[in-house]
Amino acid sequence: MDLKKKPEVDLEKKRGFYFQIGVAGALLITLAAFEWKSYDNSNYSLGDLQMEDIPEEIIPITKQEEKPPPPPPPPAPVINIVEDDVILDEEPEIMETEMDEDTEIQEVEEKEEEAVDEPEIFLIVEKMPRFPGGESALVKYLSQNIKYPPIARENGITGTVYLTFVIDQTGSVKDVKILRGIGGGCDEEAKRVVNAMPRWTAGKQRGKNVSVQYNLPVKFTLK
Repeated sequence: MDLKKKPEVDLEKKRGFYFQIGVAGALLITLAAFEWKSYDNSNYSLGDLQMEDIPEEIIPITKQEEKPPPPPPPPAPVINIVEDDVILDEEPEIMETEMDEDTEIQEVEEKEEEAVDEPEIFLIVEKMPRFPGGESALVKYLSQNIKYPPIARENGITGTVYLTFVIDQTGSVKDVKILRGIGGGCDEEAKRVVNAMPRWTAGKQRGKNVSVQYNLPVKFTLK
């Protein structure tokens, strides 16, 4: 004989209700899992934070220069006041001149300053200037008159000093200049000796004496 459950405790009737409750609970758990947020519970202290050492920019202190006070103004000129009652001993003479429309006025012509023609300086001419006695005499003159500067001798300075000068229409030496020197007093010594040269034979162009620029090397050697 089969036993039958009581209708009050039969769960088959509430099966659908409990199924809906289970589905709703599962849905709530799923939503709660997606919405769950985790937080870092680490406690930070301001003393634990490390800041990078940033070098401070040092701004130099500038001092404004004080401008000197302006110079005092010049003293005012002294004006001598002459009394109106002063009687002149001599009366000024007034010259009378008669002029009319027909009077001619003569223009005073200003004299133009005469331009001084400077002689042209040539570099190459038909007949170049010549030292008295020729090239050999020039070399002998330099060797006999040049004195080796003591400073150059002590420091072992040697080399060639290049000079330029002008032999004018009379054969005189003018405008001696150093083109390239070696120092130690050699430049000044070479210039001194060239300035003391005797008169040359002037250069000629088309049969006339002309000024010619001449370049001369002077060699300094220690023996």
